[in-house]
Amino acid sequence: MGAMSRMRVVGWVLLLSGLGCGYRFAPQGAGLPEGVRSVCAPVFRNDTAEPALELLFTQNFRQELLRAGVLSGGGACEASVEGVVAGVSSGPINNAEPFFQPNAQSSVPRLASYRTSATVVLRLRRDGRILSETTVSGSEDFLPGTTNVSGDVLEVEANRQAALHRLSETLMREGYERLATSW
Repeated sequence: MGAMSRMRVVGWVLLLSGLGCGYRFAPQGAGLPEGVRSVCAPVFRNDTAEPALELLFTQNFRQELLRAGVLSGGGACEASVEGVVAGVSSGPINNAEPFFQPNAQSSVPRLASYRTSATVVLRLRRDGRILSETTVSGSEDFLPGTTNVSGDVLEVEANRQAALHRLSETLMREGYERLATSW
């Protein structure tokens, strides 16, 4: 196999592996209403009792703006996105499946799993006008941990926080896509 053939194979492998990671190749700034190419994202408002969610969701939304190539570099921006973390909840999953699962190593039951949910409102504004608006909601499941029902509260909370991080990434990706395509 010649050097050119190897380079083509490597190029295809890199392209296909990049597509599987959720990244897409798009021109910078493509898709925003009225040709907006520079967006600011001030810290979102948090209407929940959960501390610091506004920072988590703002950070992940800014990451989406950066990926799209439209995040303002600190200078003037053509538009801004106002975000509101409108709701968050967490609790055990209560469905047709058994609520408790017996632990294989002991007769003490364990919770099957928990779910955390969130709702965020996003508004793309330019000169006081709303160019695009969307509400994104979703949920993420997490396990209570390796301990039994009366187990380690810190382990459950760490798992819940990790689920909130995953959920924030997913919702902000979806939120940006909706803002960019809803016009």
